[in-house]
Amino acid sequence: MIKPVNSVFVAIAWLCVYLMLVLAPLFVLLIGHVPSGSGFWWDFSMALGFTAMAMMGVQFLLTARFRHISAPFGIDIIYYFHRYLAIMAVSFILLHFLIIKFIYPETLGSANPLEAPFYMTSGRVALIIFSLMIISSLWRKQISIHYDEWRLLHIIFAVSGFLLAFTHINGVAYYIDVPEKRWLWGVYAFLWLTLIIYIRLIKPWLMFKRPYKVIKIKQERANSHTLVLQPNSGHEIVHFKPGQFAWLTLNSSPWHIKEHPFSISCSAVNNRQIEFTIKDLGDFTHIIKDIKMGDTAYIDGPYGIFSIDEYPQAKGYFFVTGGVGIAPVMSMLRSLADRHDKRPLVLICANDHWQDVIFQEDLNELKQCLNLNLLHVIKNTEEISSHNSQDNWICKKGLITEDIISALLPVDAENYEFFLCGPKPMSDSVQLILHKQNIPLGHIHLELFDMV
Repeated sequence: MIKPVNSVFVAIAWLCVYLMLVLAPLFVLLIGHVPSGSGFWWDFSMALGFTAMAMMGVQFLLTARFRHISAPFGIDIIYYFHRYLAIMAVSFILLHFLIIKFIYPETLGSANPLEAPFYMTSGRVALIIFSLMIISSLWRKQISIHYDEWRLLHIIFAVSGFLLAFTHINGVAYYIDVPEKRWLWGVYAFLWLTLIIYIRLIKPWLMFKRPYKVIKIKQERANSHTLVLQPNSGHEIVHFKPGQFAWLTLNSSPWHIKEHPFSISCSAVNNRQIEFTIKDLGDFTHIIKDIKMGDTAYIDGPYGIFSIDEYPQAKGYFFVTGGVGIAPVMSMLRSLADRHDKRPLVLICANDHWQDVIFQEDLNELKQCLNLNLLHVIKNTEEISSHNSQDNWICKKGLITEDIISALLPVDAENYEFFLCGPKPMSDSVQLILHKQNIPLGHIHLELFDMV
């Protein structure tokens, strides 16, 4: 079932709002008296600078996790959008500088900070900071920056670079040399700074007022654990749709910026607790095994549109998971079971080894109460034949292939919704297979693992 038309209109409306926010400073600056300038390249360079500054301001809005903004797209897509727009904005800043340097070098003056005006030095330092921000984000893993350290560094770079760039624009005063324009540009910058205060101070305070505690820790296969949380101060648990995720902070203040996104793996029906299934993949996740019952947690969420509830009229659902990517799908399956939903379901569960299959017993129980066609695809084991007859398991060796998917596709597959969650190579491969099987793009939904 393709998403409702009104959701498409909402998405288009938000894209228009984004363009308005980015281009508004340019229109404001062109109102009234406009400096004569020094030709096309001079004006083009100035336009690049102002546009890049506005884009950087909107970046704070994109990462504020406002649900109404992310709802039409999914917050994982918003974060990817944020990443590529940041690259574009820094490219505009660099091009702004290079045009001035090679066509109007006399306007730059001395690069020595002891001789140059402070606002010119601010512009140069802002360019350096924004460049470091992009480099540390794109190659964080390659240069071995811990995720928590990178988060803090990223925020410092973003805020300090923004303030220095604003100082540069305000000091140069080109195009904003009259009080009205300077005031309007100041209000624009103030709005972004207010947003930063909300994100880094007010929102953590709201989370602090709604703590959770760990009431159970379940050891899962494949070096994974399920944390079971309950509200710690009498407040209601967050209401979520099956398949959504949330940012989780454990044993740390919500102001410490040590939150991490994890999929919710429990049912969304009549829940009095919330569960996250987490695999030890490095960085933060390796400490999960050390979490103790009674430890404090904070939740920011839920988020995401990777959910069966986004497509309630579907004839059936087709799931393909890899490894711990089964977690959000378990939330959907458990919710369907609690709702006594008898629609046809297909699940292809891929893992490297049989002993890596998370939720083996749970899946077997769900198979008894759901109309579920379950297939395990095991990459590296020689013992899968022993599992073909017991517990209703059906297994195949190797990778997910077109033959496997085509054999499981229902006759009316065009009326199904397809959910893929797992490593990117698996997801990319399955998408190509579904495309060859003429599954409409609007019926294929992804959960992106890595948003940073």
